[in-house]
Amino acid sequence: MQPVPIQPDRILILLFGAIGDVTRALPLLTRVRRGYPQAHIAWAVEPAAARLLEAHPAINEVLLYDRSQGPRQFWPFLQTIRDKQFDLVLDLQRHAKSGLVSLWSRAPVRVGFHRQNTKEGNWLCNTHTIDPVPDFSLKLWQYLRFADRLGLPDDGVTFDLRLREEEERHIDALLAETPRPYVAFFLGSRWPSRFWFPAATAQVARTLQQEYDMGTVLIGGPGEAGFANQVSAALGETTATDLSGKTSVRDLIGIFLRARLSIGPDSGPMHIAAAVGTPVISLWGATSPIRSAPWGSEDFVLRGPAACSPCYTRDCRIQRACMQRITPEQVLEKARASLERGQPT
Repeated sequence: MQPVPIQPDRILILLFGAIGDVTRALPLLTRVRRGYPQAHIAWAVEPAAARLLEAHPAINEVLLYDRSQGPRQFWPFLQTIRDKQFDLVLDLQRHAKSGLVSLWSRAPVRVGFHRQNTKEGNWLCNTHTIDPVPDFSLKLWQYLRFADRLGLPDDGVTFDLRLREEEERHIDALLAETPRPYVAFFLGSRWPSRFWFPAATAQVARTLQQEYDMGTVLIGGPGEAGFANQVSAALGETTATDLSGKTSVRDLIGIFLRARLSIGPDSGPMHIAAAVGTPVISLWGATSPIRSAPWGSEDFVLRGPAACSPCYTRDCRIQRACMQRITPEQVLEKARASLERGQPT
């Protein structure tokens, strides 16, 4: 396809979604900013992922869509979009709701996914599409196809996540008692089927402490507090900094930036760790790394072999057989390979 001829003044990125998706779209954002340095760039996003965009140098405006407020919130949101008078919309969401927002904007150029890759007639709402992409291909590259469609120079992948000075001080306080270097374990996911196991996690943490004198940081939401407690109990005399339920999305940026290594299942925190350049050992069963492997850590992917994997189901009826087949020794082999490569300080 020929590049879309436009020099926009006001750009809207539509990606409401999950933390992992928003993280993987940041390289598109930075590339759009470099391509249109004078443009006003806004991003429409839901509150859960909005904090990722705070202090990002490529963003001028964050437009919140809070669907927890119910359908009544949608009409005022649409009115806000129209009032902003965007002339370019990049619809990364693929479904009817984002298509309607794109159409309602009245932007003269609206770029979305190809018909083959959308749902609910989304493609009908946009004026241009990118080329078809394989469904099982890295989402990060799928998002960058939008920059290709605009004819923007391909100048590399940059996430550019940053913290403010006061946020850096807060992270230093959180980790004040944590031995350095440390490994950050992100424990959970939105889907229970993706979880690994507390005893296996503890075995890896304990061995890394013995072999490399590494500290351990446990990261998770309030729902992972029980998992973290089980890990801490299994560690015995090996202590861990348990931050489950005590961190924000912004905190994760700083925690991973300071980590020597990170380990855990397919999740939003996994992508944040990769985005800040921390090596990630990622554990896969219910979902596929072909679509979602953490950027830059493709060599550290571990898949649990099972006939039903990837099933893409939220709850597993066979006790996560795929994840059971990922052993602590396999994880440690990847960890040793990463640690022995050496990383710049």
